[in-house]
Amino acid sequence: FTHPFGCSQTGHDHAQTRKLLAALVRHPNAAAVLVLHLGCENLQHDQFVEELGEYDHDRVKFLTCQDVEDEFAAARDILKQLAAYAGQFKRQPIPVSELVVGMKCGGSDGLSGITANPTIGRFSDMMGQRGGSTVLTEVPEMFGAEGFLMDRCIDRDVFVKAEHMINGFKEYFISHNEVVYDNPSPGNKQGGITTLEDKSCGCVQKGGSAPIVDVVGYGEQVHARGLNLLNGPGNDLVSATALTAAGAQLVLFTTGRGTPFGAPAPTLKIATNTPLAEKKKGWIDFNAGTIADGSQSIGEAGAALYALVLDVASGKQTRTEQKGYREISIFKDGVVL
Repeated sequence: FTHPFGCSQTGHDHAQTRKLLAALVRHPNAAAVLVLHLGCENLQHDQFVEELGEYDHDRVKFLTCQDVEDEFAAARDILKQLAAYAGQFKRQPIPVSELVVGMKCGGSDGLSGITANPTIGRFSDMMGQRGGSTVLTEVPEMFGAEGFLMDRCIDRDVFVKAEHMINGFKEYFISHNEVVYDNPSPGNKQGGITTLEDKSCGCVQKGGSAPIVDVVGYGEQVHARGLNLLNGPGNDLVSATALTAAGAQLVLFTTGRGTPFGAPAPTLKIATNTPLAEKKKGWIDFNAGTIADGSQSIGEAGAALYALVLDVASGKQTRTEQKGYREISIFKDGVVL
């Protein structure tokens, strides 16, 4: 996973990159990890190891490219060791309660809040009932619909964390002299979204009706089982990367317009309408447009999605995995030297 950061960053922005990358190294999907450094960047090896904390030296190894004559040959030697380490593990059954699933929407249309997002909401409730965990992010797309979420916080501490997260993001917009209501995007409008509240009311449907057990910071991991909120922007790849870093073993992504992108974790694309699902079979994994067609209820679609998620968690490849398409994007907010 390549990215352009770690150099020419300062302060909080630099710390954010360090924290996000360390979280990805710790991710449960990664059987073994090779961390590449150039060597002269701001984010030095010792600094990164300190951020990472205790780690298995057989699972995580490092290579500083400027220290070797041929970085490709050196990396191949290390990867052989890591492959041998990863190859010793055997598949074994685990309960659904161990599963963490990220939830995201992008390229929305007028059906997003009617079909695909409520389907994910029903799935999220089913996960919570079985002791599993789901994670909802895209804070700017909670604006105008905060009450649907904050009223469900399990206690005052979680409520206060949610309030700080949402108001903090509004202050982030204001501090950059940007309009909080500069959303929905042109594609959203073409799809039938009219206002930010329209977009937000659809977005929060992914959270179902379960209580919110915790609010997780950017680059931090989920610890509480149940429905979690994650601090992150609405941008598809930035938020999907943050969901992965939070520990999501896979990401559910609803779309009414279509997108080929894939997060570091397996990304399961859910169409809001049948024409999109039929047009983009190479992108879409699940069609929630059946609800609008009248052939399925939200409950039936949610149960079908739950079954598909278990299949993917058990090894079935998503469309993006089949095509080998995946990448990361780090939340950038600071000075470039």
